Amino acid sequence: MYNAKKERLKNIIIITVILLIAVVSTHYIYYKFRDERSVDYNSESLDVIFHESSGDKVTLTRVNPVTDSVGLSSKAYTFTITNNLTEKVSYKIKLVEDIEQTVLDECEEYSIPKEYIRVSIKEDKESNIIYSLNELEDNLLLETEIPALGEKNYSIRVWNARESTITAGSLLHYHGIIQVIEANGDLAVK
Repeated sequence: MYNAKKERLKNIIIITVILLIAVVSTHYIYYKFRDERSVDYNSESLDVIFHESSGDKVTLTRVNPVTDSVGLSSKAYTFTITNNLTEKVSYKIKLVEDIEQTVLDECEEYSIPKEYIRVSIKEDKESNIIYSLNELEDNLLLETEIPALGEKNYSIRVWNARESTITAGSLLHYHGIIQVIEANGDLAVK
């Protein structure tokens, strides 16, 4: 004998169980991958969280000269800086050559000349600031301060300049490191 109330109750229970499993699974998967991706660095006053598994490492391995507008849509290296103090903190963001990785890969002669590398830095909702790597004095991308207990988000993008004389598909590449340095000289490290 068919009982509509029992059938409806059974369907509601099955749907509820399926939804519960989906929500719990999604939550678990999201936080598992988010934690694997984020790499924490800190200094005396600042916490820096890089949102990619590569952490502070920047690589440009595929030579493909593009315009700045196309370069601004390339892979972003994102990170968040948090001030742990109840006073403002001044800091610098630098992009320096990763000499250790270059030596490890034995690729000193395959480095892209700095004048052919474009880099942009963007803070939160501000406009992108674009440089050629050889224009940077002491590899300095940005010098600023963060308010007491404040948080700022950044994205850095690196690409080959359109004016480059390097042909697409070349074996040349670039290894860099993003550094966050407090005004007192403390470098944010793992």
